[in-house]
Amino acid sequence: MKLDVRFIKSVLTIYDELVTNGISLVYLGEFSHQITKMFTSMAEDDMDKNQEELSVKRKVYHVMVETLQNMNKHSDEIAEQGSIGKGLFMIGKKDDTYYVITSNKVSREKQPILEDMLQRINAASKTELKEMYRKQIKEGKLSTKGGAGLGLIDIARKTTGKHDYHFLPHDDNNSFFILKVEINTGKIRKEIEEFHALQKKKPKN
Repeated sequence: MKLDVRFIKSVLTIYDELVTNGISLVYLGEFSHQITKMFTSMAEDDMDKNQEELSVKRKVYHVMVETLQNMNKHSDEIAEQGSIGKGLFMIGKKDDTYYVITSNKVSREKQPILEDMLQRINAASKTELKEMYRKQIKEGKLSTKGGAGLGLIDIARKTTGKHDYHFLPHDDNNSFFILKVEINTGKIRKEIEEFHALQKKKPKN
């Protein structure tokens, strides 16, 4: 690789895009348990610096772990170790919303199944998501690596928005699956406040 002006300009352009979009962590490569642990630890440190509430930290941590595990399960680009997925991971914050972005290769054969699952998740209500989760535990067939789409459903249950996703053609056999998950801290706080208010209204035994 030659460190020329064109390459440096490309790096600076990428840097500006990351900063503008509030992205603080980026990783490209293999996703082992150790890598997941490292990233979640770094994200926790970042949230501590921002003095986030414990409830918000727990929610972001849970979603981030689920998203990373989901990428590993559905990645069709496997490292030499045999069962470790490869892909791209980013985490950022814009205003009061944390977001996690992942990208990995998915075979054209599996793409329609995954896309159908995502469409059904985005169209489902909270009650329907709960039922889908139970059904997938019993009948899950989405992934041969385990999880059976449970991660995607659980992420939707734990966040306040819909899955934002795209499939970009890569070659004749694969597509890039890009998934963005948002965690709105304001909505999380509101849900917690509403829960505590309901608990207080319940008659004491």
